Amino acid sequence: MTFKYKNVYINDTSTVVGPYEAKGPLSKLFDKSYDDFYFGEKTWEQAEARSILDAVEILLKKIDKKNSDIDVHIGGDLLNQLVATNYASAKIGIPLVGIYGACSTSTLGIMLASNMIDKGQVKNAIVSASSHNNGAEKQFRNPVEYGGPKKEYTTFTTTGCAVSYLSSEKSKIRVDSATIGTVVDMGITDVFNMGAVMAPSAAKVISDHLKDTKRTLDYYDLILTGDLGVVGKAILKEYIKKEYNINLKNHDDSACMIFDIDKTPVYQGGSGPACLPLVTYTHVFDKMKKGKLNKVLLVATGALMNTTMCNQHLSIPSISHAVSLEVENDIL
Repeated sequence: MTFKYKNVYINDTSTVVGPYEAKGPLSKLFDKSYDDFYFGEKTWEQAEARSILDAVEILLKKIDKKNSDIDVHIGGDLLNQLVATNYASAKIGIPLVGIYGACSTSTLGIMLASNMIDKGQVKNAIVSASSHNNGAEKQFRNPVEYGGPKKEYTTFTTTGCAVSYLSSEKSKIRVDSATIGTVVDMGITDVFNMGAVMAPSAAKVISDHLKDTKRTLDYYDLILTGDLGVVGKAILKEYIKKEYNINLKNHDDSACMIFDIDKTPVYQGGSGPACLPLVTYTHVFDKMKKGKLNKVLLVATGALMNTTMCNQHLSIPSISHAVSLEVENDIL
């Protein structure tokens, strides 16, 4: 199912990152960075909550609004029961819709906010997506202190938070449409092989979006998935050709862009809910505002696992949601 929007815009964004992202190719584009994983807090979980608080504070200053001016906050993270988002929200004080889409959280949040704004249910919304490398690794795989070796095809969870402000007030970047994803389970049980887990759901939602909108790939200047990594990116290209007869082009993956993979020990690239929006709100939006990109399809990919099911060696389902963004050319 695809929603078409008439009057929804992303007016501004903010980004906060950790030490690896701060040394990556997009380092100069982030609003704030930390040089360690604790962000001045006692635990990694509290550090992730801090990244959300920082990002919301930065965004509100950019748009010159108070917390009470925002109708709703839609956000999520990877930690059990969304604890980072919930703890941050207790201090932010904006009505919260907590969502879990794993690494698809950013586009899911944009879609929900756009639906509310387009129907006049709210005047505005902020959407957050966060993740923390050490917090996620401790929860889903092995404690970081364990020092266990990882598979070469794994990815490296991004540390940080990205927040966007959406409203019906016209700005340079318009939310054109959004396609709800379908859960796909290919029977993969390997918690390190996230690219292979998520690529099929990305292929599915891309195909559904093109069918629903009656568009071809040529309509978009860029199709940006996130976060499949180097291995998953290759799998997507092969899988979408075989299953849907789509020759994927004008495509990149945020996991391959946020780090300097050749110089940083991040395996096949980034991952986590923050990965796609951190790349989008910096590198991609910069190009859109400069006229180098006009139409972009964001496809955030999420692995729907938890620790119980992983310990039971069950297969890992995946979902991806797509959001179409277009430059509003009559806005200076």
